[in-house]
Amino acid sequence: MTELIICEKPSAAKKIAENLADGKPTKFSEKSVPYYKITHQGKEITVACAVGHLFTVAENEKSFTYPSFNVGWVPSHKQSKQADYSKKYLDVIKKLSKTANTFTVACDYDIEGEVIGYNIIRFVCNQKDASRMKFSTLMKEDIQKAYSNKLPTIDWGQAKAGETRHFLDWIYGINISRALTNSIKRNGRFKIMSSGRVQGPALKIIVDREKEIKGFKPVPFWELELKTTKEQKQIKAMHTDGKFFEEVKVKSIYEKIKDEKECEVVKKDSRQFKQPPPTPFDIGSLQSECYNLFKIDPKQTLQIAQSLYLKGVTSYPRTSSQQLPKEIGYKKILASLATNPSYTQLTGKLLSKQSLSPNNGKKTDPAHPAIYPTGLKSTLQAREAKVYDLIVKRFLATFADWALRETSTIRFDVKNELFEVKGTKTLEKGWHEFYAPYVKFKEEELPVIELNEKLKVSKISLLEKQTEPPKRYTPASLVSELEKRGLGTKATRADIVQHLFDRGYLHERSIHATELGILLIDVLEKYIPDIVDEHLTREIEDEMEQIREKKLTPDQVLDKAKKILTKVLAEFKSKEKEIGSIFVEANKSDIDSQTTLGLCPKCKEGHLKIRKGKFGLFIACDGYPECKTTFNIPNNTQIKPTDKTSPSGYPIVLAQMKGQGPRELSLNHEENVQEKHKELVEKLAKTGYVKDGIELQLRYGFFGPFLAAKNFPKEKKIMSLDEVKQ
Repeated sequence: MTELIICEKPSAAKKIAENLADGKPTKFSEKSVPYYKITHQGKEITVACAVGHLFTVAENEKSFTYPSFNVGWVPSHKQSKQADYSKKYLDVIKKLSKTANTFTVACDYDIEGEVIGYNIIRFVCNQKDASRMKFSTLMKEDIQKAYSNKLPTIDWGQAKAGETRHFLDWIYGINISRALTNSIKRNGRFKIMSSGRVQGPALKIIVDREKEIKGFKPVPFWELELKTTKEQKQIKAMHTDGKFFEEVKVKSIYEKIKDEKECEVVKKDSRQFKQPPPTPFDIGSLQSECYNLFKIDPKQTLQIAQSLYLKGVTSYPRTSSQQLPKEIGYKKILASLATNPSYTQLTGKLLSKQSLSPNNGKKTDPAHPAIYPTGLKSTLQAREAKVYDLIVKRFLATFADWALRETSTIRFDVKNELFEVKGTKTLEKGWHEFYAPYVKFKEEELPVIELNEKLKVSKISLLEKQTEPPKRYTPASLVSELEKRGLGTKATRADIVQHLFDRGYLHERSIHATELGILLIDVLEKYIPDIVDEHLTREIEDEMEQIREKKLTPDQVLDKAKKILTKVLAEFKSKEKEIGSIFVEANKSDIDSQTTLGLCPKCKEGHLKIRKGKFGLFIACDGYPECKTTFNIPNNTQIKPTDKTSPSGYPIVLAQMKGQGPRELSLNHEENVQEKHKELVEKLAKTGYVKDGIELQLRYGFFGPFLAAKNFPKEKKIMSLDEVKQ
């Protein structure tokens, strides 16, 4: 008989087997599912893997009515065809469990990992409990230590809290979604609508901001700007009163000084300040930084960080901690990183310090430290390499010295009106050197000017401006806002944001709530206010923690949720038809706004709209049959309106082909010529091009010009302009 170790992913199983084996692990494969047999200190061990969740929450008996609370766990492959691949993993673990007499869970040490392991142990291995390995990296030393110090049982607090969260999310999500969808069905239409325990409050945050922006009334204000020069460097100074909201007052000052030719320096001082290094990354700050620097969405950042962890080059990413404990071995990691030429010089400087102490933040996590590089090497994809470099540089910067910066202030007098300019420069780089090129501080050094010096005034300007509405959220700032408000978890926030996009409640990177999203919140606030109450959602998150700490039982939390839902859904059901009619009308309007691209450039009366035909989507004038203007849409291409018009009067659309970034394109395809190709296009229009003895001609497709054979599309020979040898 052997011990069976259950891992969360195939790559984790491989690492754990390699790092525990006394020699080399023996790899086996059944139905393409890998598992490993090893000997560790004379003990026979089998290391098997899942592929994430092998079980999902579902109704015990399908009812399609609401409210429904009769739920339990079922194998994922029985619930969704998309999860068919998971069955073979379940089958292999089941087979291996029959020859095992001891069991160990080595899934990720967090709530989700605990639930994955717990379900496999009880439903597949038919065991009541198992040992538990706890680790934050897949390095040999950490894996062997985790095995030697195994917990005697699974983490029951995590397991019960995780299971309760899954049940809660299901009963909230499915019941509210059914209520919304049924309300539309009652009006003879069908559209899947959804909301949930965290999804509702998250959408409300966006909708509240959208309403703020739409209801914002700009207020005019004025500023006075003074321009002067010293040492051929222009200086812009602003009036010390800042914004003027009284037009009469500011114009009076302007009239007094507008023709003055000289200003006098009446104040000059400087202040030095120390700037502390950044704190180590938790998952939220990593997601935010990756979005700001690389425009990588939070969900993608989490996937990349997980991949880096599974490759062994970084620690576990789903952490709320901003602290690096001594136990991870600072010097050992730095010495390993030093073998990489990109980091040799920086790590050398840190290793020469008498002591190493990271600038730890306040946030902690009982399960894992902050994210850090392990020092191991692996082959990385382009995006992985970007995120890895950022993690390494952040790690190094936390140990570096404080930066020293200096802010200088100069004040000018013009007929007793004071103007001020400030500039900040770095005197000692400190940690800036270690976090380059990710340091984004402006260097604004002022020229040398003496007190009482008189300078020539170049211009005094009266600037008229308006107050601006609140900024829209980005995917990263929304994830940060959810964290700040205690909504969702470090593992789920990015998925929640993505789900709102997928459901059509949000669109664009600078997040706009769609009319459908706004309407959904209006309806929920009126008929089911508890669903968008972030205080209730936060209270549930607190209860999850109390289950984890064994201060509450799952039944107490679930019974409370069921009572709340039973009450609010009864009220909703009594107004179901009325609510559905609101959604039906709004959906018509939303579809129209998303499919109308602009005025038809041919008839000048109809509008170009996205239509669905026998062979897919196309664009046509709604003035048909009088106007027969049409445009083809390439396969796997998504088209959205922009409210912009090209110089020739054609609508400009946002086009995104699968796997590529979005591009703004004119429906007049001849206008979609990139700047770098303009001269080439003019030449090819006259001469054509010969390739492999075939004469090619210039043609225009949806995405711009290309070369094709004379009898295209019968002859498929085509070339992009980038392939043309000039």
